[in-house]
Amino acid sequence: MSKALLISFLVSMVPLIELRGAIPIGVGIFAAQNIEMTPFSLVLLFVTCMVGNMLPVPIIFLFARKFLEWGQNQKLIGGICRFFLQKGHRGGAKLQEKAGRGLYFALFLFVGIPLPGTGAWTGTLAASLLDMNWKKTCIAVISGVLLAGIIMMSLSLIGAGVAGGV
Repeated sequence: MSKALLISFLVSMVPLIELRGAIPIGVGIFAAQNIEMTPFSLVLLFVTCMVGNMLPVPIIFLFARKFLEWGQNQKLIGGICRFFLQKGHRGGAKLQEKAGRGLYFALFLFVGIPLPGTGAWTGTLAASLLDMNWKKTCIAVISGVLLAGIIMMSLSLIGAGVAGGV
């Protein structure tokens, strides 16, 4: 079981895959290795993926914008860094205008609904570019990852049950 948890932990830290891919992989490994899926083992898998997914969040929030601002003056990466900064500022202004006080709820939904291109990495990067409050951003992102985890765990267990793994 420790190998399945380690793989799930590492996968949950990968951008774009994150917890959305780590939970199904973990459930699949449990099923493939005939590891009994007890409530304890499933909660352990869930918590492992949550921690792995949230680990990069402070680094992204605190350093992504600084990297982009530094990189905009560099030869090789200047164009892409400027693009992300400009896009972030324009998109952020529009989002703040439309969402108003519901900006953090919008961030929660963005992170929580498991679709391609959404997740803790993207949501945190957007919050960093928008100069959003760190504490409120953390609450929104953690809540979103929790929602995504519940959705993905449910779908993974349904899939494993259909396949005969549960």
